[in-house]
Amino acid sequence: MTAGACGRVLVLLWLVVAPVAAAQAQDAKAIVERSSRVYRSLSSLRADFVQVIDNPMIDSAESRGTLVQAGAGKLAMRFTDPPGEAIVIDGRSVWIYTPSTTPGQVIRTPVPSGGPVYGFNILAWLLDRPAERYTASYVRSDKLHGRAVEIVQLVPAVPDLPFERAVVWLDREDGLPRRLEIAEHSGTGRTLTLTKVRVNPPVPARTFVFEVPSGVRVVDQ
Repeated sequence: MTAGACGRVLVLLWLVVAPVAAAQAQDAKAIVERSSRVYRSLSSLRADFVQVIDNPMIDSAESRGTLVQAGAGKLAMRFTDPPGEAIVIDGRSVWIYTPSTTPGQVIRTPVPSGGPVYGFNILAWLLDRPAERYTASYVRSDKLHGRAVEIVQLVPAVPDLPFERAVVWLDREDGLPRRLEIAEHSGTGRTLTLTKVRVNPPVPARTFVFEVPSGVRVVDQ
């Protein structure tokens, strides 16, 4: 093939590939924006979760339980494995109770009034104002637990976000996340998989009340 013919082939390939790449980038942004709108419209959300934290210096650890959220400022992750552990955001404080690793104490941290707590509320971390905070790229379509999903990668577009990238599995039907994979700067990876997702269920106020177990010390940070 002559140099001129090679050049024409490359141009033709570029004319085919460039619009597809642009369309996929646009689709990724639209997919994530749709999920953000759905997420922000919810009064509450409930789901079972499995969380895997993969630390190359320690090993991987798997936990599971139930996640309940109401608005931007309240979240409860109550673990069945390890049993009794909890992360609760009551709108004023974050309570972190992990006796399997720090027995005899619960950490209490104040939070901004009414705002999402990105470090613990992973859904808000990724779906609150994504167009302002991330560059989205389309990965592929797939199925997860029998549901059609669109997979999108998010790379931080602003400083001070504590991870390098995230990959999210967004349900094609309802737009809600079914899996989130986060790669932190430290090399630690976190995967959160959601099943039995229910939107706008009634949530008793006690869901977001953390009762300090007897003999457990409260450590304020």
